[in-house]
Amino acid sequence: MSGVIGIFLKPDTEQQSVPNTNDEAARLAYFGLHALQHRGQEGSGIAVGDGKTIIEVKDLGLVAQVFKESRLRALTGHIALGHASYAVSRGENNLPEWESTQPHMSSIGKQLIAMGFNGSILNSEELQDYLHSNKVQLDSDADAEAIAALVGKFTEETSHIREGIAHTMNMVQGSYAAGIITESALYAFRDPLGICPLCLGELPVEDGEEGEVRGWVIASETCGLDIVGARYVRDIEPGEVVKISEFGVETLMARPAPKPALCIFEYVYFARPDSEMAGLSMYEASVRLGEELARELPIDADYVIGVPDSGIPGAVGFAKASGIPYGEGITKNRYVGRTFIEPTQALRKRGIRLKLNPMKHAVRGKRLVVVDDSIVRGNTSKQLVAMLREAGAKEVHLRVTSPPVIAPCFYGIDMSTSDQLIGARLDVEGIGKHIGADSLAYLSLEGTVRATGIPADELCMACFNCEYPIGCTISQA
Repeated sequence: MSGVIGIFLKPDTEQQSVPNTNDEAARLAYFGLHALQHRGQEGSGIAVGDGKTIIEVKDLGLVAQVFKESRLRALTGHIALGHASYAVSRGENNLPEWESTQPHMSSIGKQLIAMGFNGSILNSEELQDYLHSNKVQLDSDADAEAIAALVGKFTEETSHIREGIAHTMNMVQGSYAAGIITESALYAFRDPLGICPLCLGELPVEDGEEGEVRGWVIASETCGLDIVGARYVRDIEPGEVVKISEFGVETLMARPAPKPALCIFEYVYFARPDSEMAGLSMYEASVRLGEELARELPIDADYVIGVPDSGIPGAVGFAKASGIPYGEGITKNRYVGRTFIEPTQALRKRGIRLKLNPMKHAVRGKRLVVVDDSIVRGNTSKQLVAMLREAGAKEVHLRVTSPPVIAPCFYGIDMSTSDQLIGARLDVEGIGKHIGADSLAYLSLEGTVRATGIPADELCMACFNCEYPIGCTISQA
């Protein structure tokens, strides 16, 4: 996954419809990227359009590392597109490459565009072959570049970017939620199954009349809207293309699908607890997961603790449903990123020790229920159990608010092969022995689905049940 945010501010009426020349759009995108930083840590970028051209700043690193005051001041224009990269291409010595950070800049004839892309394309080779056969030059094998090139090719043929995007969507197989800006408009589009989230918001006029709008925002999660003061309007529909310009919001249903398949891992791990999806807050969903877990798998213990941060709401729910006292037992270093999305195994292992530390006074002599959202590779859980024992815990019972991850993800989450997944190699008893917990238990898939409030046939749950909605089989692992 990655984080995408787009800003469109109406032209300044005091300047008689001349577009804004200040840096407000870029600053709003900057704040939005801070809210979406959990979705990508390897690279950050913002592109802006001012009615005449597009400029961008991007680099490897976190948002705060990439953007200083001088860089933001230089990004003037009324349209902005920001991107937080989940993963970037790696070159010599496995070092990340600047070129694969986003937004990706390209051109359609003489018109510049910038695209921010979240997802994973399954038929990349087919698309690249098609482009090469049509004499379209590509500089890399990045999905973002191929998508932008297809949009450019079809836009030249149809004379409309929306039509170019629609034609592209009819060729592409995979998951995606993306934004594109030109010098004068913002576009957003989402894969026909809605695997990746994307939403639309309105920026109200400060001290204006009720319903008066000064701009619009697209974002991967609603927390990206909240931080810039935008009102949530709706989700971008699966298969939909949205154009935002001085004429307002226009939509085109480019590739409708019979049923959506939103990634269930958004509820389990990825989305921030203050975000909402399908009308349900992620915090509430996580609490429900914990309650379901306590009802399915009761246990006698002294204390319930959550693994910060994403395991805490589930622990609150577990304590509420079980009657076992809840409290803090693990402290988190806020300056270390999410170990699951670190790019290499060595960095993940180092990051776990840097990130989490038990509170000895809280856990000493206690029979603990430790609630976490998932176990993917097992690194965090094994080291955490060992650290809790070293801190004096009498018993450590690990409870997981999702089923075992048994199958790889081909739609953008960093678990693309089965050998990365402890749940694909070992059964629950074997995982428990490997981790060293006194007991280990997972929430059922049925309980996980109940907590989301979404029908099972409208979710992608392939990582839990090997049933891929499009283009994949387990043999690809």
